[in-house]
Amino acid sequence: MQVSVSILAEIPEDLHESLKAFLETHPAWDQDRLYAAALSLFLLQNGHNQGDRTPSRVYLDTLFNYAH
Repeated sequence: MQVSVSILAEIPEDLHESLKAFLETHPAWDQDRLYAAALSLFLLQNGHNQGDRTPSRVYLDTLFNYAH
């Protein structure tokens, strides 16, 4: 069973406006899905724990909208 954790983050207002505009034009995406994709891609690109495949799995699952 996939467990989710809620987070609270402050982002620049301009970025938030861009996020809202994206979500308004891409109904298949929501804020949680976008954050999960962005965070997992960041961890992949920055070499987080090379042996851990969790960021890869989360990124691909989120990108292709696989249900957990």
